[in-house]
Amino acid sequence: MIVRIEDDNIVVSRKKFYNILEKVIMIEWQKFTIQPTSTIRESIAKIDNGATQIVLVIDENNLLQGVITDGDVRRSILQGISIDEPAMKIMNANPVTALPTDSKENILNIMRNKMLRQIPIVDDKGKVVGLEYLNYLIQPQVHPNIVVLMVGGLGTRLRPLTNECPKPLLKIGNKPLLETILESFIEFGFYRFYLSVNYKAEMVKEYFNDGSKWNIEIKYIHENKTLGTAGPLSLLPEKTKHPIIVMNGDLLTKINYQHLLEYHKTNQAIATMCIREYEFRVPYGVVKTNLQKIVSIDEKPLHRFFVNAGIYVLDPYAVNHIPSNTYFDMPALFQVLIDSNQQVIVFPVREYWIDIGREDDYHKANYEFFNHFI
Repeated sequence: MIVRIEDDNIVVSRKKFYNILEKVIMIEWQKFTIQPTSTIRESIAKIDNGATQIVLVIDENNLLQGVITDGDVRRSILQGISIDEPAMKIMNANPVTALPTDSKENILNIMRNKMLRQIPIVDDKGKVVGLEYLNYLIQPQVHPNIVVLMVGGLGTRLRPLTNECPKPLLKIGNKPLLETILESFIEFGFYRFYLSVNYKAEMVKEYFNDGSKWNIEIKYIHENKTLGTAGPLSLLPEKTKHPIIVMNGDLLTKINYQHLLEYHKTNQAIATMCIREYEFRVPYGVVKTNLQKIVSIDEKPLHRFFVNAGIYVLDPYAVNHIPSNTYFDMPALFQVLIDSNQQVIVFPVREYWIDIGREDDYHKANYEFFNHFI
């Protein structure tokens, strides 16, 4: 494969191109650092602004104190730790490191054996001199995994917008909602898609066709009746040995689907559910009682929950538990797997995410689109 750098009119091989990127990471590792006094919020900003999904905690002498990865941040969310807490609270103080004299092959072997994507390079005094990133040591990955997008809903809550146009074709920003979803997956190397269609299916098929416009493969699952959020998977015409990603077709998100897939595999899960933190404030004083006696009064308390974000990764084993051509929702599938003691896990989504279920959500997504997707 040849990579063309248009601005300078230079053509280089993929290997040389990734060697260049690797050197950039090594030279600019300072951009991925924070001080021991920094907060988790500052760590998140650095992680989101960089390509490495890690920040290095260093002191004023560039001595490595620890590292914080994207996974550390997500675990802290599950533990209910505030993002305004000190970053050192979630820091790995004993990270795996490599020496500047270590060969690329040795570093790559360490990454594979330890299941790491990044390794700080430190000298014999513990001072940071570089950062190696797995994606720049190997060729970019193309994923054979099937992605199933559930786009057959009636869009009842969005009427009258959906009276003549199916929800997937409603324009958010400058293009149909489903086109943005597809492009988000394509960005991370996914190219095999099934669209589960029902309402105004022909309009969806006419627009997206076989996917050749985007250099991907699009096939269709036709729901002759409503099958829920999991039921259409029983109609998949092919078997696969790879995990399947399933997503509701009314979501816009900046989630990294490659990280999601790696998270699923690393945790040896049968099924992974993406979750979002949801909070609401009770507009009244909540009174706790013991019979007629008042025990406490909590004025307008704030409650936080984790809610289903409508994105899943399922191993073929999990898909086999879906009854054929029958209404079946994802929560029911997850409950079946939980009851049979399978490894069922959650992936906290901290990136931009919006469910376009109501007209207010539609207008909000249009307002925010150019801040997140352009």
